[in-house]
Amino acid sequence: MWFTSDNASGAAPEIMAAVARANDGYARSYGADALMDKVRDQLRDLFEAPEAAVFLVTTGTVANALSLALLTPPWGAVFCHTHAHIAEDECGAPEFYTSGAKLVLVGGAQGRMEPEALEAAILRARGAGVHGVQPGAVSITNVTEAGTVHSVAEVAALAAVAKAHGLPVHLDGARFANALVATGATAAEMTWKAGVDVLSFGGTKNGCLGVEAVVIFDPAKAWEFELRRKRAGHLMSKHRYLSAQMTAYLEDGLWLKLAAHANAMGARLARGLAQMPEADLVHPVEANILFPEWSEGTHARLEAAGAMYYPYPAPMGRERARLVASWSTTEADVDSFLAALRG
Repeated sequence: MWFTSDNASGAAPEIMAAVARANDGYARSYGADALMDKVRDQLRDLFEAPEAAVFLVTTGTVANALSLALLTPPWGAVFCHTHAHIAEDECGAPEFYTSGAKLVLVGGAQGRMEPEALEAAILRARGAGVHGVQPGAVSITNVTEAGTVHSVAEVAALAAVAKAHGLPVHLDGARFANALVATGATAAEMTWKAGVDVLSFGGTKNGCLGVEAVVIFDPAKAWEFELRRKRAGHLMSKHRYLSAQMTAYLEDGLWLKLAAHANAMGARLARGLAQMPEADLVHPVEANILFPEWSEGTHARLEAAGAMYYPYPAPMGRERARLVASWSTTEADVDSFLAALRG
């Protein structure tokens, strides 16, 4: 009954087998390996973007931070949701790698920025003149930190506001696969066709050992990103192990199969919780993350039964949790948790 995070799951067998195969013999270093050539072709085909630049890094934090550094000057503002991962969970990494750009928080219900609120925030920053940070970029998270999903239309609406002000758009896709499965959209529809300029394409949360891709739809930005990645200490010498993970992840749609399973286990949890009058869901369940709320004392009972998850702040007299299903969550895990909750 382990629901702390999809980061807590191991790597999928296909990923581990690919890493083991890549370990044989010799390969060129620093991304010049033959497997990286395959990864580049796979992602370009997937995104219907034959000119896209593709780079691999080891963490979602550095994928986001280097992407924003590519798009935003030190005196710039990055507009993101109040509870975006870059704002709450990356220890100032975007500010560090941009050499000082400021995150400007934009409100919106259920983890989604509202276009009107984004427009107002950009206008406020633009009106500050030399005394304030200047509009730099917009960052959208999909799946959001509330476990909700932006539709293609919602991404496009936010991107349209950004483009009207001449701003580039970054998409934090640590759970991009889960978002695509939830919406039925294609990778291209959810990104450059909707106005996204740079994507952080997640693998680690969805069955990889530790790899993320940065997909840059304007190849003119590629060389700068290469320099930034190297200067930041995130160009892996034994790069083939990153390439091996990503190429196996993309092979035969494995990435979507893993995400579909995680979403299905999230939906199974949600159905079970909906049958319990004492439990409420704070946000709609649209992917693999849930935020249930229940009566005081429930945490202690679930912990005693062996359930693992993160407690969250809740109103007086209530308790709240974050539950995350993963590619390796089983129906038995879900059913055992629901049985323990029923008590």
